[in-house]
Order: sequence, then structure tokens, then C-alpha cells
Amino acid sequence: MCVVEAAGELTPSTSPYPIKASIKEGSEIMPSASLHSLLSNLLFPPTKINKQKLERQLAGKTVLITGASSGIGEQLAYLLSEMRVHLILVARREAKLLAMKSDIEVKAAHVSVFPADLRDPKDMERLLTFLHQLPDGLDIVISNAGHSINRSIRESLDRYHDFTRTMAINYFAPVQLLLSIIPLLEQNQGHIINMSTVNVMLIPMPHWAAYQASKSAFDTWFRSAAPELNTMGIATTSMYLPLVRTPMILSTAAYRKLPAMSPEHVAKMIGNAIYTRKQTFKPWWLIFGGLASLFFRTMPRLSRKKGNGHEDV
Repeated sequence: MCVVEAAGELTPSTSPYPIKASIKEGSEIMPSASLHSLLSNLLFPPTKINKQKLERQLAGKTVLITGASSGIGEQLAYLLSEMRVHLILVARREAKLLAMKSDIEVKAAHVSVFPADLRDPKDMERLLTFLHQLPDGLDIVISNAGHSINRSIRESLDRYHDFTRTMAINYFAPVQLLLSIIPLLEQNQGHIINMSTVNVMLIPMPHWAAYQASKSAFDTWFRSAAPELNTMGIATTSMYLPLVRTPMILSTAAYRKLPAMSPEHVAKMIGNAIYTRKQTFKPWWLIFGGLASLFFRTMPRLSRKKGNGHEDV
């Protein structure tokens, strides 16, 4: 979206930029069902996937998915379950991973589960050792684990650990992982797909400093490294996701009724990226989102908002 969970893995796709919906006077945002469906179809057009191309691309290959036990990672694992592929599922919840393994292996895929908190140096070292011992190497990495925090600076004055924790999982963990396995990917002419967020392409919003700084840090690292990786024969894809209906958004009440992309939709987008090797996926409306982010950032009532801080853990 693992390392950090809200009743499971978190995915890196929470967006702080509101989408207008119908509003009943004196109440929270309450879009009608028809309007909600219309907005969803407009904002998130359906993604078509060519299963034959995907099967050919994945046949006999090994795919690593971090943040695999819920949300985007879980749905991707089930999407690939009918392919002749070796899935390595990484997350903190071993019981959930084992249940997924049982479900998936009745189909075509082979599954290895690896319970780990990628912020833990020992867990990371165990994972890297495991990956380097794979007999057929590694072909595709889906970097999906993440941690989100929505908290004002005033409420963060004694919470420096918020920033170290988000940097640990959103930046340092994927950098450490990729630095170690780049030789494996180079050997197999592999592919790295990073699940990023539209936030990194928009003007930063108040109350999201820890999250946006850490996501922007890895996005910058990945885009900087991409040309070098490409010369090694390693394909790179950045997926800039809007609001996605995963456990990550549950603690933000305002998001629950807003149009959001489904994890199944994102899984199809990843499947499409695997065989097209397209470098960037981003919403068609992102240019307008930039203008909206500027508007919301400059709203006086928003910048002075005190609110209760929360994080998705």
C-alpha cells in the first residue's frame, strides 16, 4: 500500500486533497449513490488488462510484493494467482499471509510468505538473505508498503518519532531493499514498480508534513536512480495514486464517503504496468489537482485548523 498496518498493511496512496461532493447543510460530506458512482467513473476510468500478455510476461518469474496482506498488495496477489508465477508476499501479519497462501496455491501460482517489519534491521537482513538465496533470482518488485500520518506541526512538537517512523518505512526501507537486490534484477532484466502518491506531484498541504516529506524523498530517489537502472536493463514504473479505499484511509473520517479508487482497480493497473513497462501512471486530472491543492493550501481556515492528529498504524 507490511511494515505498518491499520488492521493490516498500509498502502502509500492516501491523498490529502479533497474532492468536492454533494453536501447537506450542517452535515458531513454525503454524496448520493448515483453521484458517487458518476464521480468515481469520471475520476477513475476502468483499466483494461490483457491477461494473455500478463501471463506471457510472468511465466516462470518471481515477484516480490511488500505490504501484501491487505489493500493493494493483497488484491494484486489474488490477481496474479492464476499465473504461473512465484509470489513472495511480505507483511507483518503471518497468519494473514498463510491464509492467502492457502487460497492462492489452489490455483496456478506458487507462494512464499515472509513475515517482516521492514523497519526492523534484523527483519530486513533476513529478507535480503532470503532473496539472495533464490535459485532463479528475482524479476519484479512491487514496492507497496507505507505509513501515513495526518497531524499538525503544533501537535507534533513532542513527536519527533512521527518523522523518523515515516522516513524509516517510506524512504529508508525501500532504498535499502533496492540497493541490495539491484544486482538480482539486473541479472534477470527485471522491473521495479513503486506505488507512490499524487501528493508528491502537488503543492504540500498542512497537517501532512511527515507523510509527504517521506513519500517525496523516495519518489525523488527513485526518479533520480531510474535512468541508471534503465541502462542496466531494469525497467522502472512510478504509479501516482489518488485516494484508494484501503485500511489506510479509515482513520480519516472525511475520506470515507469521498470517491476513491478500489484496490482491485489499482491491482489491474499494476498488472497492466507489468507487461507494458510504462514508466509513469498518473490520473488524467492531476493538472487540475495541482490548482485545487494551491487553493486549499491558501485557505485561511485550513491553515489555522487545529483538529485532532491521527496516523494510520
